[in-house]
Amino acid sequence: MKYPEKLAPGATIGLVCTSSAISREREAQCTEAIRQLGYKVKTADNLSQNLAGYMAGDGETRATWINCMFADPEVDAIFCIRGGDGGSRTIEYLDLKTIKANPKIFVGYSDVTSFHLIFNQICGFVTFHGPMVSSNMVDSFDDESRASLFQALNADAPYEFKNPDGYDLKVLQEGEGEGTLVGGNFALLGASMGTPYEVNTKGKILFIEEIGETMSRIDRLVYQLKNSCKLKECAGILLGQFTRCPNKDMPEYTELNIFKDALADLNIPVMYNIQAGHGQPNMTLPLGAHCIISTKTKTICFDQIKR
Repeated sequence: MKYPEKLAPGATIGLVCTSSAISREREAQCTEAIRQLGYKVKTADNLSQNLAGYMAGDGETRATWINCMFADPEVDAIFCIRGGDGGSRTIEYLDLKTIKANPKIFVGYSDVTSFHLIFNQICGFVTFHGPMVSSNMVDSFDDESRASLFQALNADAPYEFKNPDGYDLKVLQEGEGEGTLVGGNFALLGASMGTPYEVNTKGKILFIEEIGETMSRIDRLVYQLKNSCKLKECAGILLGQFTRCPNKDMPEYTELNIFKDALADLNIPVMYNIQAGHGQPNMTLPLGAHCIISTKTKTICFDQIKR
């Protein structure tokens, strides 16, 4: 799996809306936030183009801008403005030949998960599950999230993923495992099933995070993956932030109980409390990278970085 080139000082970052739109005022704030980090900016012209109340233009418009940013030789990296809804409408319009020929830093999470799967599994390059511009960088880009993002973008092998101070990595099931890191938002992983970019977990480390889903919905997603052998096939599991995922009837029964039940008959190492997802801080994970996890040492390491 190919790593994109590092993000050099003064590089040009292209800003795209793969899903939902922002206001014109917010667009200006996003541009300024990137400039304050020391980078030049190119913006897609649909960032504030609101369609049907929640999408930044139609699917073809959004895909065209993604294609343009990958094709543009002046653009060194592509940062997603935000997640939201409607990313799946763009997929049929993506120019995968051009994208594969021009691997670049690509950063985002949430509804962006579909693009991570496509760029990792079909286009063959590493992408980054990390902070987005409007969602994270404008108002509250904390030091831990910032440091984690730029460590991941510019890493040399090997390097170790670290949670922020005060957030210990925890163990649900003991063991060691290694393989390509795949995953992202749980709802989008479920939605990938039966599509050409269906999440491939065979021999891989699976990362999962979620926001705003009930325990009954999470239970269905867990057993969807188990019944399709996606859990059985993976080499390990990393559970990120499950933000605002309530169980009103039995608050003490959480996603950890569901995963523990589902994995009881599977010899798979599982670590949780990884601070990546919809919370703050929001640490960065290189999806598509070779990952080694150990519950004994409570470490998550990445090696085999090839640019």
